[in-house]
Amino acid sequence: MTTLPPHIDGSVNPEFARSHLHQLVECIERELLPQLQLHSNSTHNNPVVVKQVPSPWQKLGAGNYAAVFSHPDYPQQVVKIYAPGMAGFEEETEVYRRLGTHPAFSECLYAGANFLVLKRLYGTTLYDSVHQGLSIPPQVIADIDRALDDARNRGLNPSDVHGRNVMMLEGRGFVVDVSDFLHQGNCPKWRHLKRAYYWLYRPIIQPLKLRIPYPLLDVVRKSYRYCCRLPYTDRFLPDRGGL
Repeated sequence: MTTLPPHIDGSVNPEFARSHLHQLVECIERELLPQLQLHSNSTHNNPVVVKQVPSPWQKLGAGNYAAVFSHPDYPQQVVKIYAPGMAGFEEETEVYRRLGTHPAFSECLYAGANFLVLKRLYGTTLYDSVHQGLSIPPQVIADIDRALDDARNRGLNPSDVHGRNVMMLEGRGFVVDVSDFLHQGNCPKWRHLKRAYYWLYRPIIQPLKLRIPYPLLDVVRKSYRYCCRLPYTDRFLPDRGGL
């Protein structure tokens, strides 16, 4: 798909927006794609491997299927590129088509052969917030809950929603990664994260302003993955009334 959207931001002149986006796409195809070295991880359970990024492009992050990059001349957009041989590109494009414009989600501005140009969301992930000792207000959780409900109303099935895939900015919550929203089944990750928020974070971590080291967070993450393979995982984190 190579059709440019009619506009990026309603507050910007549409012709300027189209020209700006067209220049970004040309920059991606001329500079980033030919020089980028992006490989899938053999285990498929770890982030893809980025070995070379041409200057002045910067890697913002990497997941199990794709990596995200930014260019200093285009601070309001990011580029998500799928590693060769990795599935999910068409599904993610469809998810963004259904979501359209939503304040708690990014927006797909352009879809190329194996990359998406997305509206950039600024903020701090909840995972990083716990590490930095930042206060996570209940409004953030409520915003994400509402956004996930809106996605369900659009025929999507929010999955793989965890601390690294949601963020906050100025007390409001956002969902960063929607690539698994067409998956089938009941994913409990967000439900479990909310329980941990109310049972552990709010009564203990937040009042004490604790900063949790990344190695400890990684242990918790890996332990959670192990527990999810056990029967009756929900017994480890019972529901809290009112959630």
